[in-house]
Amino acid sequence: MSSTINEKPGQLDDPTSTDIVDPIIQGIRISDLPYPLNPIGAGQVSDWRPLLLSCWSEQRDETVVHILNSVSVTWTVTQVNSAYMADRIMDAFLETSGLNVVLARQVARLRFFLAWRLSEEGGQALDECLRHWLDSLAEWRGWSDSGGRSSRALLDQLDAMVIAVAASFEQQSLSPFRDFCDQWQRDAQRRAERSVKLRERLLQSESGIARQRRADQTAKAAVGRALANRHLPLAVANFIHDYWLPLMRQVAFSNGVDAAQWRHANKLLEWLVWIGDATLSGGEDERLYQVGEQISDKLADVWTQSMGGAMADGATAAVESVIVARLRGEPLELASTSGNGRFEYDESWLAFSKPSQADVGSVSGRWFVEGSGASEQRRYFFALLEETNEVLWTNGFGVKLGTTSWSDFVEARNKGLLRILPATRQFQDVLRESVIELHQNYQSQLEQRQKAARAAKDQAEALRSRIEAAEARKREELELERREAERAQAEQEQQRREQREAEALRAHRKKELAARQSVDNLSLGSWIVVENEVGGKNLLRLKLAVRIPATQKLIFVDRLGLNRTEYTEKSLIGDLVQGHVRILSEAAEFDDTLSRVVGRIRVGKS
Repeated sequence: MSSTINEKPGQLDDPTSTDIVDPIIQGIRISDLPYPLNPIGAGQVSDWRPLLLSCWSEQRDETVVHILNSVSVTWTVTQVNSAYMADRIMDAFLETSGLNVVLARQVARLRFFLAWRLSEEGGQALDECLRHWLDSLAEWRGWSDSGGRSSRALLDQLDAMVIAVAASFEQQSLSPFRDFCDQWQRDAQRRAERSVKLRERLLQSESGIARQRRADQTAKAAVGRALANRHLPLAVANFIHDYWLPLMRQVAFSNGVDAAQWRHANKLLEWLVWIGDATLSGGEDERLYQVGEQISDKLADVWTQSMGGAMADGATAAVESVIVARLRGEPLELASTSGNGRFEYDESWLAFSKPSQADVGSVSGRWFVEGSGASEQRRYFFALLEETNEVLWTNGFGVKLGTTSWSDFVEARNKGLLRILPATRQFQDVLRESVIELHQNYQSQLEQRQKAARAAKDQAEALRSRIEAAEARKREELELERREAERAQAEQEQQRREQREAEALRAHRKKELAARQSVDNLSLGSWIVVENEVGGKNLLRLKLAVRIPATQKLIFVDRLGLNRTEYTEKSLIGDLVQGHVRILSEAAEFDDTLSRVVGRIRVGKS
C-alpha cells in the first residue's frame, strides 16, 4: 500500500516506504551540501563504496557529508542526499536514543553503511532487518563502558558487526549483515533465557547473605550494647563472646528478632552481665543466689532449643564459679568490655526500620545513571534486600554490580549524584520523525520549484553560468595562490636547510682540523684521557708509548705500562671531535709536573 498523508498534518502511514524515501533522496536540496553543478551521466558516477568502506573500517566519527566535502570528487544528487539522510537519521538516534554515549556513537557509525544502501536501494534500505536490530539495542540501555565482562561482551559483538558490515561492503551484498543480525537475535534469546535463571539465583543467594549479615550485625549490636562501659570477670565475658554471641546470631537468623527465643536469649544476656557486674548486683546476695541456681539450666535450655543440641559439658562452669566467688565475697579480677577490639558493632541495627513500599516501588526495576558522558555508569535497581535495607544493583542480566544502603541511595538521589535514566527511544520512532521532517521539507521545496521554474528559467540559466564561471575562477585563483605559497615556502625551507647544513659542516671541519693538528703534535710520552663510561664518570689516563707512521697507528699504555690501547689516527681524531678523548699535555711537561707533585707528597710524609 502506498504511503499517503493522514488527516493529521505531518503523519505518514509508512514513512520508510519507497514512495516517500526515494523522492526525498532524488529531489530534496539542502544548503551547503556538495551537489554537482551539472547533471552527471550514468557512466560518470563516482563509486563511493571504497571511500565509505574505508571510513567504516577506520570507525570514524565524521559525518558522511563531511567526508564527501573533504575529497575533490563530484558526487551525484542521490549520493549527496543519501549521505545527508543517513547523517540526519543516525545523528537523531545518537542524540535521543538514551543509550550510553560510547555505545550510541559506535552504532551511529552505521551512517556510512546506510548512506551506501540508500543510494543503491532507496527506501528499501530501511528494511526490517536494520530497523529491528537497532530497536533491539534498547536491551542494552543499561550498558556502561565499565571494562567488565558483560561490557566487553557487547563490544565484542559490535566488533563482529564491524566485520559483517565490511563484508557487505566488499561483497556488495546484505547477506553478511543479515547473518550478523540473525546471530545477534539468537544470542539475545539465549541471553534472555540465561538471565532469568541468573536473576532468580542472584536474588536467592543475596537474600540469604543479607539475612546472615543482619543476624550477625544484630547479634553483635545486642551484645555490644549490653557490654558497653562494663567491667566483668573475664570468665563471664569469654562465655558471652564464645557461646552466647553465636547463639544470638543463630536465633536472629533462624527465628528473627521478634521471636520469643530472641527475647529469652537477650534476657539471659542481661542476667549474665548483671551477675558479673558488681555495680549492678552488689548487695543482692539472695537474688544472686536464686539466679545462680537457675542460670545454668536456663542457658542450657535456650541453647538446646536454638542450636539443636546440648551445650558442651562444663560450658557454664566458669559462670557458676563467678557466682560462687561473688557470694563468698572473694575478689575477682575484672576486665573492661569496652573497646577491647574483639569485634565492632553498630547499634543502629537494633533500631532497624524498612522504607515504605511506595518509596521502594517507585524506584524498583528502574535504571539509574551516575556521572555523565563517556564516564557515566548505569545500574539496574534489581531489588531491595529487606533484611538489610540494601539496594541490590545489577547490569540488567542478573550479574551483581554491588549493593548500597537505602539511606545512601536516598542521599545520592537528593544530591543529584544518582539519576533515573529516562526511557530509551525506539529507532522506529527516530526514523519516522526524521523522514517526516525531510518529507515536509521536500514537499515545500517542490512547491517552490514549481512556482518559480516557469518564470525564472532563463534567468536561472544565465545566473548559473556566471556562478559556475566565478567559482571556477575562484578555484583557479585559490589554487594558484596555494601553489605560489607552497613554492615560496619550499624555497625558504630549502635555503634554511642548506644554511644549517653548511654551518654544521664548517663546525665539524674546524673541530676535525684542530683534532688532526693535536694528533699530529702528539709525541711519545704524551698523555690523553679516555672516557670509559657515558658521561665521563670513569676516566682512564694513557700515555703514548709507540707511534707507527706506516700504519698510522698509535699505542697507549698507563703509567705501569699496562692497559695497552691502540688507536688509528683516524679513530683518535674521531674520538677527539666527539669529546670521548682529551689530550692532557706534552710528555715532558706532564712528567715534570707529575714528578713535582709526587715529590711534594713524599717530603710531606717524611
